[in-house]
Amino acid sequence: MRDVCASLGAELREFNGETDHVHLLVHYPPSLALSTLVNSLKGVSSRRLRQEFPAHVRRYLWDQHFWSPSYFAGSCGGAPLSIIKEYIEQQKRPD
Repeated sequence: MRDVCASLGAELREFNGETDHVHLLVHYPPSLALSTLVNSLKGVSSRRLRQEFPAHVRRYLWDQHFWSPSYFAGSCGGAPLSIIKEYIEQQKRPD
């Protein structure tokens, strides 16, 4: 995830998640479309996970897709980044 962000001029500041979703805190330039960032993150991570863990990933596919086509993005506006990072760190790690 960090490499994908860097290749697009973004910075992955925090990453964690639960068994059915992930949380990312990403600082990205306003010139980068959020949909481009998300699609790149999903595409690259899906390919890499399928290559490295094919049998394990197969159990989690949705009609041959690893990720759901949807995503949620929120702005943290004036909230301190330390609070957002703490929230993400508190999430369970994916299995």
